[in-house]
Amino acid sequence: MTRTVIAGNWKMNKTSAEAVELAREIRDGLVDGTVEVVICPAAVALTGVREALAGTSVKVGAQNMHSEESGAFTGEISPLMLQGLCEYVILGHSERRLLFGETSETVNRKVQAAIEHGLFPILCVGETLEERENGQANGVVGRQIEEGLRGVVDIPGLVVAYEPVWAIGAGQAATPEIAQEIMGGVIEQTLTAQFGAPGADIPLLYGGSVNPGNVTGYLSQPSVNGALVGGASLDADQFLEIVRLAGTRP
Repeated sequence: MTRTVIAGNWKMNKTSAEAVELAREIRDGLVDGTVEVVICPAAVALTGVREALAGTSVKVGAQNMHSEESGAFTGEISPLMLQGLCEYVILGHSERRLLFGETSETVNRKVQAAIEHGLFPILCVGETLEERENGQANGVVGRQIEEGLRGVVDIPGLVVAYEPVWAIGAGQAATPEIAQEIMGGVIEQTLTAQFGAPGADIPLLYGGSVNPGNVTGYLSQPSVNGALVGGASLDADQFLEIVRLAGTRP
């Protein structure tokens, strides 16, 4: 059975001190060891959160990364800088694509750099509302996976997160049936076509307004292996409840 993963993307929230405190609350509240838990704080808090979680099974992830090891890229963070600070890195998030102009080509370079430096990519894909209404969802998501993973052959640790852009931070989550349609359809098919049988073992996460009230509906779908949680991950009680519910996944 593909492993269950619950990842919290804290985005641009929490000071370093607040992030450490939240990490401690989550650490102290975890009771189920069957779910792989990943916490992704802001870059400035990675060291503190890493130290707070030392000796636990909780993994740490970064929210973004440049593809180059070093250079004149003011404000960017290289894969070398992340080594030793985290296991995962979120790449291709729709906010990066829409607000900062990232393309599947730049995401692909980042994915390859992450794998080369021993980091596990959480590759995010998803369509906008306009693309969905125009019947383009499958084509958009399929291309994002194909182009984002082009040239990639080493996939242990890879995670793919389906985040329909129209559901992120909008309080308008996609239905479990929509998630299953995309994740069990174009995403699984594209990964299997690209990697063969191992593609079926890549954890698929749903993201977009996930909360304790709706996460069970997603996790009951056969192709949903976990969740990439935004706002609800900023509250320890809500995040811990999501993790608990994920532990009962059939």
